[in-house]
Amino acid sequence: MRRLNNAGEQGNLAYVSIFGTTQIHLRNPMIVALWSMAFPGFGHLLLSKYLRGFALVIWEIYINQTIHLNTAMVYTFMGDIDAAKSVLDIQFMHLYIPVYLFAIWDSHRTAVDLNKVYLSHKGNKSTVNRRLVIRPLEINYLDKRCPVSAFFWSMAVPSVGHFYNHRIISGLFTLVTTVIYVYNSHLLEGIHYLILGRLETSVNVLDKQWLLYMPSFYFFTIYDAYVGVVENNKLFDREQSALLKEYYQKGSLLIGKGWRVR
Repeated sequence: MRRLNNAGEQGNLAYVSIFGTTQIHLRNPMIVALWSMAFPGFGHLLLSKYLRGFALVIWEIYINQTIHLNTAMVYTFMGDIDAAKSVLDIQFMHLYIPVYLFAIWDSHRTAVDLNKVYLSHKGNKSTVNRRLVIRPLEINYLDKRCPVSAFFWSMAVPSVGHFYNHRIISGLFTLVTTVIYVYNSHLLEGIHYLILGRLETSVNVLDKQWLLYMPSFYFFTIYDAYVGVVENNKLFDREQSALLKEYYQKGSLLIGKGWRVR
């Protein structure tokens, strides 16, 4: 902690680029760990540790598909333990457990460390590298957005809430993942037949192995988009306050007791 990188020496807790605004803010380590329990990699994505988070998410999908873990879970929920045992790949199952535990432990550890970094830089006048960035393909800037809008847009289509908050990389990854999950699980077909009242056809058309990814993924995208907008609004308020103090409030200004104006 004694030797900080250049951003840390400058006191920056946020970085604004054309791909989005990455920032360090206070997080509950237990919440981060719980999201890693729901799906390895989600806790790291909450911490803006994108490379590690994306790697863990891709690993989870690959190893889960290899050992048929979701299918085994469905059979377990139905009480068919023998069927659950028969579909599992025991050889790769032992590769899954250590990575799963590492994702939980590492996300919790990182959340604790980043909280310490945030608290050590909290008193700095400015915590962002720039407030506006303009490039030929994109423009990004600090402003206030509506968390409720991000919440409902993410409910409608996962990834749209991230695009609303100008988180391009997360939005693209989430959009591609959504298409893969929905296509392979035949979710829209199942909903279509359910609306028509053909319940048995709706159930049979679904792929349970792919479908079981959806609950944790869907609710995570909503939570992540909402929290991202809330924290960006806090960053905007801090930067606006610092800007007003720097340019419009002289350090020598003293406000004393005056006469009451009727």
